[in-house]
Amino acid sequence: MSRLYKYFFRGVIAILPLALTLYLLYIFLFWMENMSMSVLHPFFGNFYIPGMGLVLGVLIIMLIGYLASLERIQKLFLLVELPFNNLPVVKSIYSSIKNFADYFSSSTKAGSQQVVLLRMPGHQFELVGLVTRRDMEGLPEGFLPGSRVAVYLPMGYMIGGYTVFVPESWVHPIQMSVEEAMRSSLIAWMARADASQAMPPVPPIHPEPPPATGHDGNTPPSPPPAQ
Repeated sequence: MSRLYKYFFRGVIAILPLALTLYLLYIFLFWMENMSMSVLHPFFGNFYIPGMGLVLGVLIIMLIGYLASLERIQKLFLLVELPFNNLPVVKSIYSSIKNFADYFSSSTKAGSQQVVLLRMPGHQFELVGLVTRRDMEGLPEGFLPGSRVAVYLPMGYMIGGYTVFVPESWVHPIQMSVEEAMRSSLIAWMARADASQAMPPVPPIHPEPPPATGHDGNTPPSPPPAQ
């Protein structure tokens, strides 16, 4: 029974990522197909080819990206954002999502998109984080003086994170993209074992001490058992 349970659990683990990915793609395509039918129906009537929704969605996203790169359109977007930046509740949600999306934008300065290791002096552990601010300009008074940076420390499975302000000497850049770091943090940095590599032997928790030897290098005889 335990073997059947193990096989079932392995099957769930194997098919779950694929099933979730296909389900999300299905929802997106279904939504795009319905939207494209409502948009194209006044122009083409009942003429419709499966897949037109996906093509229309890609074209719309590309068009928005092109328009967003134009300076005049960017000013228009600022006018559109005015209500979202002034309503009390909507402002917090919209600004948080926008700032998070802008962090991954290619238009963001390369210096601010940095994955670093946070090492505290006198400690051996390391934390992987993202530099989100390199100066204290614009922040209220009360922060410690000196050259300090803000580092975001994401938690596993995207349940949250912490932002810490630390001296700049505590952070050490590493050769890793922001996307790769966030993806690794999402799965708590779990790595699959390579089956082609032999696993090293696990050392015993309490290794036995080597046998004592005499002056001549030979092991002395064991004492006779007590009568």
